[in-house]
Amino acid sequence: MPELYIGLMSGTSLDGIDAGLVEFDGEKIKLLAFDYSPFSDAIKNEIKALSQANAPVLLKSYGAVDTKLGHLFAQACTNLLKKANISSSAVKAVGSHGQTIYHAPEIPSAFSLQIGDPNIIAEKTGITTIADFRRRDIAAGGQGAPLVPAFHQAIFSQTFDLSKQNITIVNIGGIANITYLSADKTIGFDTGPGNTLMDYWIQKNLDTVYDKNGSWAKKGKANPELLKAFKQDSYFNLSIPKSTGKEYFSPLWLKEKTHLTPKCCVNDIQTSLCHLTAETIAEAIQKHAPLTDQTLICGGGIHNTYLIDLIRNNLDHPVSSTAEFGINPDHVEAMAFAWLARQTMNNLSGNLTEVTGANQPVILGGIYPGCNGLN
Repeated sequence: MPELYIGLMSGTSLDGIDAGLVEFDGEKIKLLAFDYSPFSDAIKNEIKALSQANAPVLLKSYGAVDTKLGHLFAQACTNLLKKANISSSAVKAVGSHGQTIYHAPEIPSAFSLQIGDPNIIAEKTGITTIADFRRRDIAAGGQGAPLVPAFHQAIFSQTFDLSKQNITIVNIGGIANITYLSADKTIGFDTGPGNTLMDYWIQKNLDTVYDKNGSWAKKGKANPELLKAFKQDSYFNLSIPKSTGKEYFSPLWLKEKTHLTPKCCVNDIQTSLCHLTAETIAEAIQKHAPLTDQTLICGGGIHNTYLIDLIRNNLDHPVSSTAEFGINPDHVEAMAFAWLARQTMNNLSGNLTEVTGANQPVILGGIYPGCNGLN
């Protein structure tokens, strides 16, 4: 019998909540409905205040935002079910990624913190909710990220014969990550900044949310000296597995790097940031997945046409959107957390040790029963 799960995703770009209703029929995976709930400016600012590197945080503020996001995630589920004309009782579970406010896998007391109270989601929707996926992997010695490569392996092996073709999936959100899939190996890791620094810079200088189609970046010129300073950061030469976040690739990081080239104009900084994202993605593929036959791109970065053109120019194999293979690039991560919820409900591991570096496969997340308990 087919089973229905909901996946909820809110990424480091802080744009809003992706909600996907996914049907699982054996190993077949199908998206039935999708809904997007944008964040208000007020909640964006509250999240940003909590997630600034080294900023003091009031526990009262932390708790309040955790609660607010719980209600927003619950409402996103309700909106999705209404759109799909599906009763909540038909859904086995919700997988909620939550909103990351700090990811620090590299410190001695490693942690990754996502908020958006799952108790509220379970209470308001009546649906069993799985959340806090990353910390069990960290407890097992892993990075806690990226988690989506396991889903990439599951869904794209339905489309591609990996015995004949090696595929790299690039997800460009606030941070970019890649998954390399072949018949005998899967690897995945964060390559570095995706949209986060470009979004910050255009918001600071043009007071607009993002660089549509990369049009502002396209008008400037990449500054070789600044780009070299960017790419000399030690993260890019770390061995894999590795993961990072906007706490590291932050406004402070950008300020420190741009001080090295004070004569660079603001437009050229945007162009250089776009080149940074494109080149570090391409270089990661060339170094760690040199046998790639085709690269597929998903995530919000797919809409930056200038960025995609730069990635194509830096690779010698076909680069395309996942949309060309029947999977909307904006829907992949929500589907992934529906899949991860199903893994947990079936007592199956959700991490790939070769991706996160964990000591062993583990069942991810905490389970918050719905109104009918676990069924």
